[in-house]
Amino acid sequence: MNDQKAINWMEFKEQLLLHPQLNLQFQYAENQWVDAAYHITEIKQAPITSVDCGGKMNSWTEVILQLWEPIDQQQDRAMQVNKALSIIQLVEKTLPLNPLAIVKIEFGNSAFDTRQMHPNQVIVNGNDLIIDLRPDTVQCKAIERGGNCGTTATGEECCVPVAAKPKIELKNLAATAECCTPGGGCC
Repeated sequence: MNDQKAINWMEFKEQLLLHPQLNLQFQYAENQWVDAAYHITEIKQAPITSVDCGGKMNSWTEVILQLWEPIDQQQDRAMQVNKALSIIQLVEKTLPLNPLAIVKIEFGNSAFDTRQMHPNQVIVNGNDLIIDLRPDTVQCKAIERGGNCGTTATGEECCVPVAAKPKIELKNLAATAECCTPGGGCC
């Protein structure tokens, strides 16, 4: 599956269900693999509510599968997909996971800062089901809606406090111009 959009929980789980006997591998960067001794330590469901720079409220749900590499354990092969599915089944008995939630995999080790990444591809390679992970990017929802961010069409900043309005100086034109006297014909 080579999909540039975020994969949802239902799609991710369906990929696992198709390959229960394969070894589940995670690639977190080019030629960088989560150690085969990894554990799935928890599965989190996070409802997100935000207000973007255009003032619009947004909400979505994420399911975050957390991986941990124990330092002192070594294994030749990763857990099989069916073991991961049994962990998922155990979690879903207590916490029903939103099938439309965006999937993220959380991982870090001593050489790679902990971060949440998206499954970029799910690849079958021999006896392995490989989840290729790639970092998420920051987006501006206002721009995605066809709005703007940074400056408006008139050059005003959209995401900074509005400055105080300039004061307008009023002049009494009647006092400065002779044509504007009663009967002067200027009005």
